[in-house]
Amino acid sequence: MTKIVSIAVVLFLILFQSIAQAVSYERPTIQLPEPRGYVSDHAQAIDGDWKERIRSVCQDLERKTGVEMVVVTVPSIKPFRSAKEYATAIYEKWGIGSTQQEHGMLVLVAVQERQAAITLGRQMLPIITPTVMNQVGRESLQPSIELGHFGEGLYRTVVALASPAQDVRVGDIPKAHSKGLGFWLALFTAVGGFSFFWWISRPDLRHPYKRIQKGEYWGTGQGGFGGNFGGFGGGTGGDGWK
Repeated sequence: MTKIVSIAVVLFLILFQSIAQAVSYERPTIQLPEPRGYVSDHAQAIDGDWKERIRSVCQDLERKTGVEMVVVTVPSIKPFRSAKEYATAIYEKWGIGSTQQEHGMLVLVAVQERQAAITLGRQMLPIITPTVMNQVGRESLQPSIELGHFGEGLYRTVVALASPAQDVRVGDIPKAHSKGLGFWLALFTAVGGFSFFWWISRPDLRHPYKRIQKGEYWGTGQGGFGGNFGGFGGGTGGDGWK
């Protein structure tokens, strides 16, 4: 009986320790840094000149295409398990690219671990493909980070990412929607115009007097209308056009 109780206690402690470890990685308990514009250098790893160059590339990209690209440095990835998890958490909290219809890019570098990650919005996935990502990381980002040249590496990275994004126009999506709406508006306008002209061509349908609807149309000479038009014609023919 004592052995059974001991085994149960051990199993409970193991289960409790596993749960505690899982809870320690929950995002809500982690304090994330606040945004500081296009370049959020929380690790103070980028020299002023490189910072201005990076900011200029990101600003020009958003002005021309609408794509929002942000660069972030942090001292360490802790308590996250990878730079990718850290980058994803920041991307979601800051809402990068949310007002640009998910046209957003985030480049994150953790200085202590020499790790980097790139997170993309859904609309950028067909443009910044895995092949492009691997090439940028292999040729521009990782070599400079390993040497501690963070400013240069991040500058080369944003230039490499901005290049394939030059043809993006965030406003193209609503414009396409507006074109479709314009087609239907034009169609309804044409149908309405046709219906109106057909209606005014049928006085039997539009005239308020019931005798007109029964067959007494304009120009029949019945009633007082025939005589009035005759008198009006005589007046203009006499003195009006000299």
